Amino acid sequence: MVLMAIDHVRVYSGIPAGGSNPGVFFTRWITHFCVPAFVFFAGTGAWLQGKKTGDKAALSRFLAVRGLLLVLLELTLIRFCWTFNLDYGNFTLAGVIWMLGWCMILLAALVRLPVRVIGILGLGIIFLQQLFAYPSHWLPDAVRPLWEFIYPGGAEPWKGLSILYTLVPWIGVMAAGYAFGVVMEKEAGARRRICLWIGLSATTLFLIIGTILVFSHPAPEKALPPLLRLLNQTKYPASQLYLMMTLGPIIALLPWAERVKGWLANILLVFGRVPLFFYLCHILLIHCSALVVNWLRTGLTHQEWYVTAPYDWIPEPDRWPLGLLYLVWLVDVIALYFVCRWYARYKGAHPAKKWLKYI
Repeated sequence: MVLMAIDHVRVYSGIPAGGSNPGVFFTRWITHFCVPAFVFFAGTGAWLQGKKTGDKAALSRFLAVRGLLLVLLELTLIRFCWTFNLDYGNFTLAGVIWMLGWCMILLAALVRLPVRVIGILGLGIIFLQQLFAYPSHWLPDAVRPLWEFIYPGGAEPWKGLSILYTLVPWIGVMAAGYAFGVVMEKEAGARRRICLWIGLSATTLFLIIGTILVFSHPAPEKALPPLLRLLNQTKYPASQLYLMMTLGPIIALLPWAERVKGWLANILLVFGRVPLFFYLCHILLIHCSALVVNWLRTGLTHQEWYVTAPYDWIPEPDRWPLGLLYLVWLVDVIALYFVCRWYARYKGAHPAKKWLKYI
C-alpha cells in the first residue's frame, strides 16, 4: 500500500510511467508488486475468513456485498477524488477497485466449489488468458464492448469509458490466492518450504523465459537496455510473465515477512488493518497535495491537468523532479499513518458497528 502511493504521486507529478532513465523506470517498476499482491491475498484472506467462520454461505454474502461496495465506490467517491470532476459523459474509469469488486463478486460464486477446483481454475485463467480474446470476435457488434470488461478483444469501448483493469486474468489471480489459503494453514516449517518452492519456481521461470525472449527478439531502435526490457512486462492486461515476476518474489518472501518485528512493521500493520480506508484517503490527499505543490511552484493549482486522472498530461517544464515526488510521497504517508491509526482504533473500539468491517 505504501509502494502504491509512490505511483499515484507519480501520476500527479507528470513523470511518465517508465522510460530509459533508471530512476524513473524503477519508480514505476517497484509499484508493479502492489496490485498482484492485493488481488492474490484478497483471495487468501477470503479463504482464511471462510475457515474461521465455517460458513461458506456467509462468506459468499460478505464477498458479494463487499464487491458491490467497491464497484460503487469506484464510480463515485474514488472517481471524484481522482479527478474533482463529475463529467461522466467524457470520462469514466474502470480501475483497480472496480476490478477488485467484480472479482470478489465472482469469487462469491466460486467459493461453493472444492478448493482444489478453484485453484486449478485460477491457474488455468492466468496461463490461458489469451483465449479470452477470441469470444469478442464472435459476438454481435452491439455486445462486443461489454466483452472488453472481461478481456481485450479489439472492440471499441463505449465513448468516455476507459477500462484500465479487465477481469481476466485478475479473477484467476484471486482464485489462485484463495486456494493458497490452504498453504497458510500449515505449520510454520511446511508453510515456509512451500512458499519458497512456489515463489522461487515462479521467479526462476520468469527469469528463464523472459531472458530467452529478450535475446531472441531483435531490439528495436532506441530500445531499453536488456535488463529493463526483461523487467518491462505487460500489465494491461497482466501477462503471465508479469504475474510470475511480481507474485514469485512476494510469495517467496512471505515467510520472512511473518517474522519481521519492530517499529517499521508496526507502522505497516496500521495501514494493513484498514486498507480500503487508506485507499480512499490517499487518493484525496495526493490530489490535494499536487494542487498545493503546483501553486507553490507556478502560482496556479492547474486542476485542469487532472480532470481525467489517472490519465493526465502535464507540460514537460512543469513536471516535478524525482526528488520532489518522493518528498511529497513521504509527507503524505506520514500524514496517512496518523489518520489510519485513528480509524483503526475507532474500528477496534466499535465491533458492534457491522458496517465498519466493509471499510
